[in-house]
Amino acid sequence: MPADVALFASVVSINGLKNQEATLHGISPADPNFHRMRELARQIQVSGAVRIFVKKEAGEEMVSFASFPTQNITPQIQADITEFRRLLGLSATASEFKIVYGVNASNDQEIAVTTRSILSLMQTMAAQVEVPDEDLAQKRAFDGFERSRDLPGIVRLMRIHSGKSVSPDAFVAVRYRSTWFWIDDNDLESKQVFSLIMMLFTMVDTGPKENQPVITIPAH
Repeated sequence: MPADVALFASVVSINGLKNQEATLHGISPADPNFHRMRELARQIQVSGAVRIFVKKEAGEEMVSFASFPTQNITPQIQADITEFRRLLGLSATASEFKIVYGVNASNDQEIAVTTRSILSLMQTMAAQVEVPDEDLAQKRAFDGFERSRDLPGIVRLMRIHSGKSVSPDAFVAVRYRSTWFWIDDNDLESKQVFSLIMMLFTMVDTGPKENQPVITIPAH
């Protein structure tokens, strides 16, 4: 998946840079450098000048690392890597960076990432829905993105249309009560985000659960 899309959809913060956040009271903008950081991440990803790998450290479980190779890199990508390091407060000379879960890194050789929960991800997606006027008037839903769209720094993650009839060019659609909600087939950005969500749901642990409740039905 494109790094900029994955970061925008699924990350709360990375090394203290906060992402845009949707709540019942509206949408708060991301830190000014967050969108620039994810733009750089995508450019570096496309160039192939980043490597993500996992290894076992002494006394620890498997740990993820990121590294930026220094050979055969164009001056532009090298400048992008330098700016990416600066925005995240990373060492300018270290060759490897440990990826950890958390809000802030403990040193300049860590990338601390806080990810959204599935519930938070669903709330973020719900804020992108164009809510019918009658539902807003009857206080059945919040207006999400539409309420905050004119605030400086607010960026749309995806567009979910609504109407009494579904578009014939819909990529995916669902009818709820008397209203259709859909994503246009020619909206590549929204289709990318929707595909990412579906992929993340498949990654949720679906293995056998231990210590499940047991229901006993008397035989007599």
